[in-house]
Amino acid sequence: MKFLFNILCLLFLSTPAFSQLYFKGALKANQEKLYRNLVQRSINKNLSLPLNDSTEENWQEAFNALEVTRYQSMWVDGRIDSAAEWMHTRSITFQRSALELLYARYPEKYYRPVKFLLLGTTDAKTFALCAEYILQSSHAREDLSFLSVKTKQFSDSLPGNPIPEQLAYRLSHWGKPEVSPSLQPFFQKDYLPGKVLVLSLQRKDRNYPGIVIVRDRYGNFIRDSLGNLFSVPQLALSNNGLPGYLSNGNTPEGIFRMKGYDVSRSTFIGPTVNIQLTMPYERSPKHFYADSSISDTSWNIRRYRNLLPDGFKDHYPLYQSYYAGMAGRTEIIIHGTTLNPDYYIRQPYYPMTPTQGCLTSKEIWDGETGRRSESDQQLLINAMIKAGGADGYAIVINIGDEKQAVTVDEILKYLR
Repeated sequence: MKFLFNILCLLFLSTPAFSQLYFKGALKANQEKLYRNLVQRSINKNLSLPLNDSTEENWQEAFNALEVTRYQSMWVDGRIDSAAEWMHTRSITFQRSALELLYARYPEKYYRPVKFLLLGTTDAKTFALCAEYILQSSHAREDLSFLSVKTKQFSDSLPGNPIPEQLAYRLSHWGKPEVSPSLQPFFQKDYLPGKVLVLSLQRKDRNYPGIVIVRDRYGNFIRDSLGNLFSVPQLALSNNGLPGYLSNGNTPEGIFRMKGYDVSRSTFIGPTVNIQLTMPYERSPKHFYADSSISDTSWNIRRYRNLLPDGFKDHYPLYQSYYAGMAGRTEIIIHGTTLNPDYYIRQPYYPMTPTQGCLTSKEIWDGETGRRSESDQQLLINAMIKAGGADGYAIVINIGDEKQAVTVDEILKYLR
């Protein structure tokens, strides 16, 4: 079935008729109805319930809706006050969900209850969420040594757990500029020969869009009809903005196996064809390394290391996708969007929209007709077809911390 779908993609994706894709949920009336439902039911109705064991999931649904819509009210703030004050008594899943929201929407306000939870939790992910909240607050510098000691204790008590290891790296590099080797090796024709590559070049501050370029299996980067390097903006930002080693955080840096296309039924992703990605640990090593001779089902980081070019084999940030997969992250893909961009109208990435950690392309849908009027995702799919199809690797790389979007001019020097 997947093979048949790929053939249909090759035949029809770039035709004029396909560019007139229709999505009922994009109609203005349906967008307004969805927003009302999110506010009235998912947020206000759920948060009006008393917080107890049987209503935790209702509150968590409200937290998710608040992250997506960025809805605000004094009454909601009061309910979040209550959730923060009592989250140390609630389940681990509730604590994680609450901390994601606090990190995203209330970065300074809840330092005291978050630190109290950090001191009492025995869950590595909850501990890391608390630590990340403190790291983005005004208390980061004064708590840095304390957090490093506590993280070392967690790491010693949970040997082999990737979350304390990733957190320890972030603590040791807090406040320091990120220094990366030259990107030139990724642009060499003999790098991963025979594989189609997608390079997603991002800022450390993911509020500023990156760009994505495509290389065919022969080592040639795809160009447009005028001979210019093909590129489109790409957002690697999650709704909560947490680092990539944590579930629902930003897209991790590193390597992803790219294999095939699909179409989502999600209200927020829409019907434009997406590109399927998998991380280490998400499927078998045989699949990730595209090597049918691998019979071992255990993971070995040396194989992942061998995928990196010289100069990056010891560049720890590019191992984030490996450790994120080891920690349980899944279901990161490259897709378009039908999410209403007006939720984010004051953000530097507008009219692009964040996700739960996927790589997203800008799409504009006509609210009157429900038809797709602009789609960088479709342009990317067309480039993928030209490159030979979605069979290879996608690589996410941070290339600086400038407070501006990545531009194609920053990349051209590597192609000369």
